[in-house]
Amino acid sequence: MTDEHSTAEGQGPGGTARTPKKPRSFWKELPILIGIALVLALLIKTFLVQAFSIPSDSMQNTLQQGDRVLVDKLTPWFGSEPERGEVVVFHDPDNWLAGEPTTDPNALQTFLSWIGLMPSAEEKDLIKRVIGVGGDTIECKNTGPLTVNGKALNEASYVYPGNTPCSVDDQGGQFKVKVPEGFIWVMGDHRQNSRDSRYNQSDKNHGMVPVKDVVGRAVVVAWPVNRWDNLPVPDTFDQPGLNAQPAAAGLPVAPQGLALAGVVPVVWWRRRKP
Repeated sequence: MTDEHSTAEGQGPGGTARTPKKPRSFWKELPILIGIALVLALLIKTFLVQAFSIPSDSMQNTLQQGDRVLVDKLTPWFGSEPERGEVVVFHDPDNWLAGEPTTDPNALQTFLSWIGLMPSAEEKDLIKRVIGVGGDTIECKNTGPLTVNGKALNEASYVYPGNTPCSVDDQGGQFKVKVPEGFIWVMGDHRQNSRDSRYNQSDKNHGMVPVKDVVGRAVVVAWPVNRWDNLPVPDTFDQPGLNAQPAAAGLPVAPQGLALAGVVPVVWWRRRKP
């Protein structure tokens, strides 16, 4: 027996027909979707990955002028600091880019740079290879080899063909420096065409780059397509006895440890889920 007070299927209370909810128009949802995409792009640019354009030939042949690289900005948030052999992007420490030509981007380029979809033409950033970190003693005599803490580096895999590891000049090509804690010493792979730490020793940091000015590590050549490649640390920086002092334990694995800590609860929840 049917309860005469029950409502019929598809009807509201009192027997009135229930009006189906009309789906929202795509054009009304589009601004919301665009807003979400912009917020995500800004978050990615700020905390995860950012694109940078190579402005000069100072990193040949590892990087060519016009290449676009992706820079990892996440790991510094977990306390990881630049290591020897890494290619890093950093803010101009003390007017290193004086006299360099600047571009005048149009409105579209400025907007795409702001959200991280294009390299910024206005940021005063440089890209070089880390040769020494805090506590290291770096020395260049004659044409080389370059030494770090008394260990000679075999740089044939990344130094520009025909270049010598050290430059014979009186402007900074011959040097012996000790890197203070909280700083790094950087050099371009095209040694005879790079205004790097060697040639900025008269600045306020004596050619050193403060770690706080490092944006992140360049990890991938993303453009042009025919140059897609990763940017690993050369084997010469892994040789035994290179460290001047024991590295702080735990920092390089901090992101992986945090990732594992985040995965375990999810796995536990899925196993208990009926």
